[in-house]
This record gives sequence, C-alpha cells and structure tokens, in this order.
Amino acid sequence: MTTVTVVGVDGGVLPAGAEVALGKARLVVGSRTHLAAHAAEAERTLIVAGADLPESILDALAAAVRDDEPATVLVSGDAGFFGALRSLRARGLPTVTWPSVTDVQRMAAMIKRPWDDLTVVSARGRDFRHAVNVCRARKAVAVLTAPGAGPAELARELFGWRRNLAVLENVGKPDEKLSIVDATEAERRSWHEPNLVLCLVSLDSVGHDHWMAGGEPIPPADGWALDESAFVTRSGVGIAPEVRALALARLAPRPGTLLWDVCAGSGALGIEAGRLGSAVIAVERDSALCVRIVANAGAHNVDLRLIDGDPPEALTGLPTPDAVFIGTSRPDVVRACAGTGAQRIVVLVPELDRLGQVRKILLDAGYTVGGCQLSSADLTEEPGGIGVAPASSTFMLWGRR
Repeated sequence: MTTVTVVGVDGGVLPAGAEVALGKARLVVGSRTHLAAHAAEAERTLIVAGADLPESILDALAAAVRDDEPATVLVSGDAGFFGALRSLRARGLPTVTWPSVTDVQRMAAMIKRPWDDLTVVSARGRDFRHAVNVCRARKAVAVLTAPGAGPAELARELFGWRRNLAVLENVGKPDEKLSIVDATEAERRSWHEPNLVLCLVSLDSVGHDHWMAGGEPIPPADGWALDESAFVTRSGVGIAPEVRALALARLAPRPGTLLWDVCAGSGALGIEAGRLGSAVIAVERDSALCVRIVANAGAHNVDLRLIDGDPPEALTGLPTPDAVFIGTSRPDVVRACAGTGAQRIVVLVPELDRLGQVRKILLDAGYTVGGCQLSSADLTEEPGGIGVAPASSTFMLWGRR
C-alpha cells in the first residue's frame, strides 16, 4: 500500500534518507519555504500555511493513497509534536515519518537552556487565553504561536507579571533571528512570522531536575487545603482548610485558567489555586495583608499578580477570569465579579441576612447557584483524651454558567 511520507525539516536540512522518498513523490505538501527549498522539481505541490493540515489537503493526500501515488508532507521539526501526524493518523492514512529536531529543542539549545522542564503550549487554532494563563502561572513556557497570537500579543497579556521573552522569528528561513527582550519591549516590536516564544521568569535559571517532563507535577505532593499554619496572617484573618477545600472544588483551578482572589486576606485561597496550576490575581485593600500575600506566595513558589486596592474599583481593567473567589459578601463587589462572565464563582457569606441578596445577584447574572453552611471544629488534646475546639461557621454560595 502506498504511504504518506512525513519529513521533518531541521532548518534547511532534511533527515538522512528522506531525499529518496521526496524524489519519488508525485505530490508534495508543505509551506512555501519548504517547497521552494526541497520540492522545486516536484510534479505537483500543495501549499499549507501552518502546522495543521486542512481538510482539502487531507482529501488530496487520501486521493493520492487511493490512486497509489507516492505523497510527501514537509513539516518543521517533528510532525508528531503538535504537528500533522495526528490529523493524518486520525484520517486513517498510512504514514511513514522521518522526524527532525523540533524548533523548541533548537531554540532551547540556542539560549543554552535545558528544555525537559519547559511546559509547551500551542496557540495554533486554539483559545489563546489558555496559553497566556500558563505563561502567567509557570516560570518556563514554550509557546507555539499563530497569527494574532504572537509575541506582541502575548507580552500585552502578561502585564503585571515579570517575564522575559526569547523570540525566534522567521523560523526555518535563511534570515531566522533570535531576540531576547522583556515583555514591554516585546509588545512594542513587530515580529516576523512564523515565530516561536520561550516565556521565562529568569534567563539564567536552568530549571529543576524533575522525574517528569514539563515542569512540576500537579497537584503538589503535600496536597491542598493546607493547614492554617502554612500561611502567615494576622489574628482573625484566614479561611479554615475545610472551607478552602470546598471552595477549591467549586472553582476547579487548573492549568490554562485565571482565578481572581478578591478580598484575598492572607492570599491562601489564591495561592492554593496557583499550586494547582491556575494563574492568579489577588486583590486586597489592606497594605499590611498585601505584604503577607507576597511572603506567602514566595514561600509556596507561586507567582501571582497582586493588586493593592479596594474592589470593585480595583478590578477595572483586569484580565477576564475563568473563576472568582470573593472573600466578602459586599453586594457591590459580588455584583462586579458576577459581571465578569467567569464560568465559576464562590462567595463567602458570613452574615445570614445577606444570603438572599447575594444569591439573587448571582442568579440575575446567569449563574446556576448552590450553597451550604460550613462548620468546622478542630480536635484538641485534653488531659483526659480528645476534646473539641470551638466551632467556626460560615455560609458559602457558588455559581456556575
């Protein structure tokens, strides 16, 4: 049976032996650059604009296989890494693959950085927000860019997070160029396509030696709903671990999402969300508590954005969240947060007489609302055995779209 041969191009170089398959091909598919460099004499060529193969190209390749005509697809790097191999296999086409070094590998080598801890995200044909939020949350991320989701757009969305961007532009072309800039400079520049970005907190860091590629596994080894002693705070400010556990379950923080922690207090809820992979913005009007949020975030290796201001005014202009935790039942704050369009929202309501009002605000904003009363009391060591500390109680409302 005739197969589709997928050839990875490393810069301008083909893998050893690939020239033979390319010379036999009746149909060659690839970018303009690859076709000009390696298939100028091909009988028939089809141009693709990106890494994904559109249906029309897949139809043409299927017809070539059906007609017993050799066909070759030229791609950059490894077709099995965010590339064309998946769509070819999903279509049921028989394939032979000749991979090369990926552009991510080449770029990491250029800046002399190990790449096994890099989280790799794709903005090609996907919601750009997910890639942006991973860059906000993690310290070393490779971004496979796309038109309208390139270095300048990424840098604009990283306002408030300290990041350096290594940008490889004109990838695979003779005038390929590497630049290393901060986010402010990256936003100002115009970048040639195709390009690739490494988003890094530190240019000098070589990352950590983990047992798993892609960065630290989540959830963390010590779990979540950490003891109150894990966070520096002051008397009367804090959320019981049991309350945090339910709030986190309703908020579902995970990589690719952005969570607001509004009236954050010690920042415990937002920091726990960050440990679970979410990007986090903490909003707190008390400057002394803001200092504690910074200390707590650093202690737990969470890179969050802190807004020192009074909501709802302090919320103006912030990136749209996927989830919001609100540590107050103030109607103006709840109303402002409910108006963001977040998919999930959780509100702590200490006061019984505000339950109905807060619930109505969430319902009016289009949420399906649930809630419960939570009471928790620690067990204590007593001379005669086990005792029970005084219970704390609060109400929690949550909404989903």
